Amino acid sequence: MLQNEGKLEVGGTFKVLDENDQEQELKVLGYLSVDDTEYVAVSFIEDIQEDSEDEIGIFFFRVENDNDFVMMESEEEFESVTAAYIKLEKNNFTKQRKR
Repeated sequence: MLQNEGKLEVGGTFKVLDENDQEQELKVLGYLSVDDTEYVAVSFIEDIQEDSEDEIGIFFFRVENDNDFVMMESEEEFESVTAAYIKLEKNNFTKQRKR
């Protein structure tokens, strides 16, 4: 669980320790709600800043009571949130193209 002081805004950053105890900075890409549960989409700052045509890795955390980020508990939950995020991104892309 990652504890936050207040809700992080979209574009905000926070740091975590990776599996090698190295500090990594993550950026909040957005929030979404799936089945009355709030989730946050994040990505590593390093991946976002790289000049590459590769897709960036996006991770999701469930947002709990005091804005704590909690890992998802099941593959089904991950798949449901991923599908909702992809749908949201497609809708945003379609709206941008219509402008």
